Amino acid sequence: MVTDESRCPCLSGNPYGECCGPLHGGAAAPTAERLMRSRFSAFALGLPEYLLLTWHPRTRPEDLELDPDQRWTRLDVLSTRSGGPFDSRGTVAFRAWWRSDTEHGTLEETSEFVREGGRWYYVDGAVS
Repeated sequence: MVTDESRCPCLSGNPYGECCGPLHGGAAAPTAERLMRSRFSAFALGLPEYLLLTWHPRTRPEDLELDPDQRWTRLDVLSTRSGGPFDSRGTVAFRAWWRSDTEHGTLEETSEFVREGGRWYYVDGAVS
């Protein structure tokens, strides 16, 4: 159970209540990287509704089931391109670690984001 005082799952170094918690509660992400970090935390915490809300309607699936046996344990942001508070597009490359009872691995992706109506959305990603 994560609390506002807990270390944020995105490993930013900030408490959850000052990092991804407000975004999960409805606040708009100020940058594409912050949205990407909050989406990682949503995977780690099992919040498929948040993932769907922050997925661009053009590419969003109708529903999303998360694997309850898969635990997302670490996030490294490798690079960002644009995606700042005054940009309308951004790219974030990251590596995420996961594990289950029988397996473990990493996912490396370069994700594309757009900002519309003052909110950032995940569009899609290219897995490396």
